[in-house]
Amino acid sequence: MASVPTAQSHPVQPYADDPAQLAASGRRVFEIEAQALAAVAERIDGDFSAACKLILASSGRVVCTGMGKSGHIARKIAATLASTGTPAFYVHPGEAGHGDLGMITDVDVVLALSYSGESDEVLMLLPVLKRQGNKLISMTGRPNSSLAREADVHLDVSVPAEACPLALAPTSSTTASLALGDALAVALLDARGFTADDFARSHPAGALGRRLLLHISDIMHAGDDVPRISADASISEALIEMSRKRLGMTAVVDDDGRLLGLYTDGDLRRTLDDAGVDLRHTRIAEVMTRSPKTIGSDSLAVEAAQLMEAHKISGLLVVDEGRRVVGALNIHDLLRARVV
Repeated sequence: MASVPTAQSHPVQPYADDPAQLAASGRRVFEIEAQALAAVAERIDGDFSAACKLILASSGRVVCTGMGKSGHIARKIAATLASTGTPAFYVHPGEAGHGDLGMITDVDVVLALSYSGESDEVLMLLPVLKRQGNKLISMTGRPNSSLAREADVHLDVSVPAEACPLALAPTSSTTASLALGDALAVALLDARGFTADDFARSHPAGALGRRLLLHISDIMHAGDDVPRISADASISEALIEMSRKRLGMTAVVDDDGRLLGLYTDGDLRRTLDDAGVDLRHTRIAEVMTRSPKTIGSDSLAVEAAQLMEAHKISGLLVVDEGRRVVGALNIHDLLRARVV
């Protein structure tokens, strides 16, 4: 029976205990891959533009495919394209030959990755794609490879060297392919006039989506939950209303609900510093803030956060165009909505 290798049976690698040599090895990877990126950047030319035009002219999606490490890169490129305004998805070439080709329609553009340009699983798909009429963009490191020759547009991602010292593991080549995929996505984004709002709509669960899609009306307290009193109310009546509604403030309104002022927990502390103030008999109109900061219900929640931070306040009243109070919110509402 063959012996099972143990940790002790493996030879100790050179420099395994030398932090400086390990760091130097890591830096060399960055240097080699930076050179690879620079080499590919110089080849962004007419072929790159032609690839963009093929995709822009298509009424379908971009189908990304590739085997092994190229497949991982293709999957990421598909995700980046889809999130930046270019509908795209990944198809595993091995699975495609067993039924997943049915996912590809004749109006789709296929982006095939293979550094050698000779991956059997990818090449096997080409006759079917050609018969179906799909446009093909290839991304290889060999312009004379089978995949490059069969493509409508070929993108050359050849690199001077892999960062792997054995020249075996795809390193510089996959980095270059990933960067070129990002370049495609950004160029298409620019060409489509894709905006931050468009990005947010495809990322509603993310932080950016919350910042760009969540409005004041989505998180504010409204109706009977809004603290409000009349200008003739006493300070003690204001405190009762503030305690009931638990927002740390109350609006002061006229008979039509128009905003006259605001009274907050901070105002209360300042009131208590004045020993001559009678909480039961002093009218709230005498101590309220007469020009409080407000916001509209159609504003973005992130604007409320910016307003609170700029003016060092913890709550805002929401008013309509006629200055009628329609809602209220405080910093805790923004925290619960994960806007801040």
